[in-house]
Amino acid sequence: MKWLDLSFPTPAENLACDEALLESCEAGIISDTLRFWESPNYFVVVGYGNSVATEVRIETCAAKQIPILRRCSGGGTVVQGPGCLNYSLVLNYSDHSPLRNITSANQFIMERNRAALERLTGKPVAIRGHTDLAIEGVKFSGNAQRRKRRTLLFHGALLLNFDLALIGELLPMPSQEPDYRLHRAHQDFLRNLELPAATVKAALRAAWHAADALTEIPTPAMASLVRDKYASADWNFKF
Repeated sequence: MKWLDLSFPTPAENLACDEALLESCEAGIISDTLRFWESPNYFVVVGYGNSVATEVRIETCAAKQIPILRRCSGGGTVVQGPGCLNYSLVLNYSDHSPLRNITSANQFIMERNRAALERLTGKPVAIRGHTDLAIEGVKFSGNAQRRKRRTLLFHGALLLNFDLALIGELLPMPSQEPDYRLHRAHQDFLRNLELPAATVKAALRAAWHAADALTEIPTPAMASLVRDKYASADWNFKF
């Protein structure tokens, strides 16, 4: 497993990098990789199938000059920015791998992350909903995946020191919610881990045995994805 600690200045570049890494792994150019990134600016990102009009307060985002983008994976809508650490796993799988389907991949990856973060925090960490991590029923991480023929992208956000009040300003209550949410408002449903990013990165690198740095950055593919997809209103507002 390789690791890559690489953040870009724009939301489009950061989302494009994840997808470019997935495509490069699918093509056999790179091997399994764990990436970390954190956006220097706030933005909203909807899951692939989300309706922007339903899941986002569009006028508030416009007034605050906060862009809205769409990612290539499923899952719900989140707010990104300083204090929110993202990790991205790009993994090969086979028919006999625990990653062979969506459900087993969720279980395998989430359990490894759960155990690592429980050791780090010293508090019981639970997998809730499909791919949430929570402490005492309060969520601090949401995750999603996208699958190709031989590889998958599994990525998630970890709230470390994020402006939780901003989430309620930019997002209404979601159209779908896990049972354990119990209709709680964003600020009551979410929490920060209050941990340094470096500490969390080290824990996840150890959990995934990510020892060597990735040097083959798929820059041309990333630039193409930014231009043709993530900077395009046709993509970001397709639903």
